Amino acid sequence: MEPARAALKLDVDLVRRLLGSQFPQWSSLPIRPILPGGWDNRTFRLGDDMVVRLPSAAVYSPQVEKEHRWLPILRPLLPLPIPAPIGLGQPCHGYPWSWSIYKWLPGKAASTRQVSLSHRLARSLGSFLAALQNIDASGGPSPGPDNFHRGGSLQVYDAETRRAVALLGAKIDARVALRIWDEALAAPHDGHPVWLHGDVSAGNLLVEGGALAGVIDFGCSAVGDPACDLAVAWSSMERQTRQAFRTAVNLPDSDWARARGWALWKALVVTAGISPAHSVAESQNRVALEKVLLDA
Repeated sequence: MEPARAALKLDVDLVRRLLGSQFPQWSSLPIRPILPGGWDNRTFRLGDDMVVRLPSAAVYSPQVEKEHRWLPILRPLLPLPIPAPIGLGQPCHGYPWSWSIYKWLPGKAASTRQVSLSHRLARSLGSFLAALQNIDASGGPSPGPDNFHRGGSLQVYDAETRRAVALLGAKIDARVALRIWDEALAAPHDGHPVWLHGDVSAGNLLVEGGALAGVIDFGCSAVGDPACDLAVAWSSMERQTRQAFRTAVNLPDSDWARARGWALWKALVVTAGISPAHSVAESQNRVALEKVLLDA
């Protein structure tokens, strides 16, 4: 855990003080943390109709301005609800970064069920991503350190991936893992840059009545290679559901080879302990790693 994150106490009292200084019209509303808490941000329900999100470390703070700049443009062009920013907070009361207030979106995170996504959810997600990719990407944000290179080249994570394979040793089939990785690096991206979400995971998918009700957390969004958005096919789907998702999103085989590389990288670095994660995420990534290797 980063020292900057550990040193901050992101709680209801801080949220109320920030609101009192910058949005006094809302400072008397009930505030309660939303659990389970996120890794990049701490989220609080504000009254019945709003949400406050505080980045948990400096590395996540540039994502605040990005969402305020681009979500109002993307939102009316997508088939499902996404966050609507209504307040941009500034550093105050010892909290050093920008922060956000959004309208509340109904639904529960798919991750709370701790099961694989259904065919229905997978098809809806695939259609949503296809719609996102079809939005005019002119002038959109480029991949880079601020979004952990989502939408950029997998080559950025080559050394880290090979280190994770070495650390895991006989715990995995290293030969298969490295073959998948090499195939991903070699797979060309022949398409033009498109909009991508950057962090498609069960925790960022809202479900209501068995249907996909919304997609949240666009902090890692960018314009680039959409393959990273497809890694959810291994982290949150079984084989048959994965095929339904693949049909809905309708991207070429080379994109799927790179997508499998993104899924492999994430599962490897968490399982090997290179990237810190809570116990549930560790378990989920071990399962995802098994799926990737079996799907070779």
